[in-house]
Amino acid sequence: QVQLVESGGGLVQAGGSLRLSCAASERTFSDYAMGWFRQAPGKEREFVAVISRNGIITSYADSVKGRFIISRDNAKNTLYLQMNTLKPEDTAVYYCAGAGSYVTRESGYGYWGQGTQVTVSS
Repeated sequence: QVQLVESGGGLVQAGGSLRLSCAASERTFSDYAMGWFRQAPGKEREFVAVISRNGIITSYADSVKGRFIISRDNAKNTLYLQMNTLKPEDTAVYYCAGAGSYVTRESGYGYWGQGTQVTVSS
């Protein structure tokens, strides 16, 4: 099965930026729509953003719209999440995931990374 590894998390002050990366081991990376999800302590995992196989179509949760940018480089088998103007409520473990089609539902994703911690201080 495809392996996904997130990186780029860390501690940042409110208003700052981070770029998360998700490296995929699968040669057929370009066959998957890719999404970012996050889970804060004591809360359910929630959708953040999704990008289509060719990178043309994207969608974002209302909470991050205008601040986060999802992108992908299929030649490098890598997914990115540029996070700008970070807020304390963005604090969570961020996961990348792959789906066979362009969806926002968590149930549509069959492959998941281990997650990377993002902590935003006030």
